[in-house]
Amino acid sequence: MLQVSKLIPRGQGLAAPLLKRAATVELDWDVRQKSRFGATDALGRELAIFLPRGTVVRGGDVLVAEDGSLIRVIAAPQPVLHITACAQHGTPFDLTRAAYHLGNRHVPIELQPDHLKIEPDHVLADMLRAMHLTVVETSAAFEPEGGAYGQGGSHGGHTHDHSHGHDDHAHPHEHHGHGHDHGHAH
Repeated sequence: MLQVSKLIPRGQGLAAPLLKRAATVELDWDVRQKSRFGATDALGRELAIFLPRGTVVRGGDVLVAEDGSLIRVIAAPQPVLHITACAQHGTPFDLTRAAYHLGNRHVPIELQPDHLKIEPDHVLADMLRAMHLTVVETSAAFEPEGGAYGQGGSHGGHTHDHSHGHDDHAHPHEHHGHGHDHGHAH
């Protein structure tokens, strides 16, 4: 089993020929949001992935194995709800409203200019249809937003775990005793 403990976000800094020759591994969102998991790459190699706690793997990221080999991550197609504004009755603002309501429920959501994607949930699908949106179950790669503080795999900075609880999300963040210019995992 080949151990992997390093991730290069989006393969930054790697030459295109290296990326082209790299083995690939297809992973769905459920697996990619874990920092420790097993997988099999396209070459049939068994991988044991041990990344820093709180790391989220995104499609396009590159894993580096202990032998120096590169493995390019592909976001695997998975069941999702594809949400668009209803062509007859809806407006683009309906997508904004839907994103607000889904975010208020802490639902992982992929935001695109003309559609949203979430994992299948019949209750949420009914709510969205009642909001004049078209909801279609399909299979597609799923890359939900990372959040305002980078949780969920934002590559804008490093992430690390905070051991304090967040039972009351209405509290001001200055009570934490540290700045928030970094990822903030819950």
